[in-house]
Amino acid sequence: MHKTVLVIACGALAREISDLKRSCGWSHLRLKCLDAKLHNRPQEIPQRVREAIRESRADYAQVFVAYADCGTGGALDDVLEEEGVERLPGAHCYQFFAGRRRFSRLSSAEPGTFYLTDFLARNFERLVIEPLGLDEHPELRDAYFGNYARLVYLSQTLDAGLMQAARQAADRLALAFEHVHCGYGELESEFAARFSRWDDDQEDLRLLA
Repeated sequence: MHKTVLVIACGALAREISDLKRSCGWSHLRLKCLDAKLHNRPQEIPQRVREAIRESRADYAQVFVAYADCGTGGALDDVLEEEGVERLPGAHCYQFFAGRRRFSRLSSAEPGTFYLTDFLARNFERLVIEPLGLDEHPELRDAYFGNYARLVYLSQTLDAGLMQAARQAADRLALAFEHVHCGYGELESEFAARFSRWDDDQEDLRLLA
C-alpha cells in the first residue's frame, strides 16, 4: 500500500511547503509544483491541476492541492470535486497567509490594496513588472494601479533584503507601504491539521500490522 501523500502546489508556495515538510518531519509528503506564472493565466490552472492529479494519483495514497481558488472563479473547485481531491481553503494565498479575519480587516480598511508575499517580493520584477510591460512602458502604471492606494507586504520571514525589495516595489508603483508579518499563517495550521494526523494514523497502522 502506498503510504505517501502528493501535494500539488503553486510554485509560489514551494519554499514554504518545503520548509514545513522539513521542520515538521513530514517525510511522507512529496511535492509537485506548477509554474507560479500560471497566476497570470488563472483560466489555465484548473486543467493543469487536473492533469497533474491524473498523472500521479496511482502512485500515492492521497493527493492534496495546495492552491486557493486563485482567480479561477470556482472552476478549480469544480475540477477537484470531479477528481475527489481537496485543496487549501480561501480565495488566494494572501488570505491564508494573513488569516481570514486579519485579511478581511485589511481589505475593509483599504479596498485599494496591492499585496506582496515573500515570493512576490523576491520575484516582483519577473512576475509583476515585466508581464504588465511596465519595464518598457512605465506610463502604464496609472492604467494598472491608479485605483490602488497602498501596498501591503504580508511577510512569511523577517528578511531585510525582502523588506527592502517590498519597499522598492511600493515606490515603483507609487503606493503607500505597509508591512504585516504573518509567518505561514493558515498554510501551516492547515498542513499541521491534515498531515500530523496522517502521521498518527500511519503509526497506528504500523503497530497493528
